[in-house]
Amino acid sequence: MPTIALIGAGSLVFCKTLVSDILATPALQDAELRLMNRTRPKLDQMQRFVQRLIADNRLPARVSSTTDRREALRGADVVICMVQVGGFAAFGHDYEIPLKYGVDQCIGDSLGPGGVFRGLRHIHFLRELAADMAELCPRALLLNYANPMAPCVQALGRLGLEDRAIGLCHGVQTTLDLIASYVGLPKERIDYTCAGINHMAWFLSLREHGSGRDLYPLFKANCEKPAYYVNEKVRIEVMRHFGYFMTESTGHLSEYVPWFRKNRRALDAYCDQPGFGGASGAYYHYAREVVTKYEGVDYLAAESSRLPCRSVEFCSYIIEALVTDRPFRLQGNVINRGLITNLPERCCVEVPVFVDARGLHPTVVGALPAPCAALNMSNVQVQTLTVEAALSGDPELAMQAIAMDPLSGAVCTLDEIRRMTAELLEAQREWLPQFAGRSLAPRPMISVPADVRPVDVPLDPALATANRFGELARSQLPAREASSSV
Repeated sequence: MPTIALIGAGSLVFCKTLVSDILATPALQDAELRLMNRTRPKLDQMQRFVQRLIADNRLPARVSSTTDRREALRGADVVICMVQVGGFAAFGHDYEIPLKYGVDQCIGDSLGPGGVFRGLRHIHFLRELAADMAELCPRALLLNYANPMAPCVQALGRLGLEDRAIGLCHGVQTTLDLIASYVGLPKERIDYTCAGINHMAWFLSLREHGSGRDLYPLFKANCEKPAYYVNEKVRIEVMRHFGYFMTESTGHLSEYVPWFRKNRRALDAYCDQPGFGGASGAYYHYAREVVTKYEGVDYLAAESSRLPCRSVEFCSYIIEALVTDRPFRLQGNVINRGLITNLPERCCVEVPVFVDARGLHPTVVGALPAPCAALNMSNVQVQTLTVEAALSGDPELAMQAIAMDPLSGAVCTLDEIRRMTAELLEAQREWLPQFAGRSLAPRPMISVPADVRPVDVPLDPALATANRFGELARSQLPAREASSSV
């Protein structure tokens, strides 16, 4: 009987999905489920719903709830993290403050100013969680669903959990659904290799199971057709120029690169579809609608207690493999220890992972194609600076993380990024205790009077060469003589 602690169980949508998956798995139907959330109303709603699932399906599982994280963790076999520190209020700052500076985010939870600040909030929480786990359930496996995934997992590696933590996402599964529909095959008939970083993992190969037929030519040919192209303009454009299709939506990817959201012309051309197809603040506006609609309402009370088929989320399959020792293969986010050789050691990478009763077994992919690694690196540097800022509480590192963000750098000057970071830090102080007593010093651009006389400096060799070309350009020699004298 596995004991499973669900941290952040006030997530009415996500927690419901994962618990339903667990209880729909025969090997896990005797699990002890410990629901933990910081506040009670949503936690009580979730507990009542889970109790109804157990009772109506006559399962031997048990459920309890608590606002005490340590109580939930004591002796747990598996810990599932799905927190959102600061909730909707913090998310509002993540989206609205950068928008004032021209940084238009569609999702805002993985990179960019929104992703960096969500990372600062969550990594501080994860530091406390890791310390509690080391004391109360040192052998437990941590399944992290909290974004930004890569910085969170990289931080967990720094906090002593690199062998007992994995980050889980559904980007590979849902992208495979899209690929299957574009090539006209059931996804079960597609063999693939996918690797990179979270939300930017590359489908390195696509082959038909059995025949070995390369499916990329057909996929790429269909992506050139307007009816296919319009659904995923950004992802298809990146594939057209860099050779490979990647995980996540146009709305996500448009934030991770500098080309598609930097001005109105780019937004109108590439991010013109509703919702996660690129709309400004799509995730934020969706969250606001849900918060407003269900404020004070127990929507779970009307939900069916019939156990559905398991979702595409990997969580229940991992726990099943741990319990039964039947190996399961998934795409997981883990610490890079030679898994992808042209990405930095100890960053977070997304690679094929096998899991069984002995734990996690990531597979070695080797080197990514150089253009793919280069695009990944543009994000990895931001992720690493975010981890450093979160663990050190240094506001300069927070600013530097955003300065290295591809979208922010395409839109803002360094002075604007500094002012934006300072405003975000001030707005979110209650959720960022590691920055207490520290603020970001202003560094406005130095004013240069029109009549300023530059100080004398030693002549640079390159400047000397330029001066010589200038002299030749001003000389009265015939062109042929001037050319021959160079």
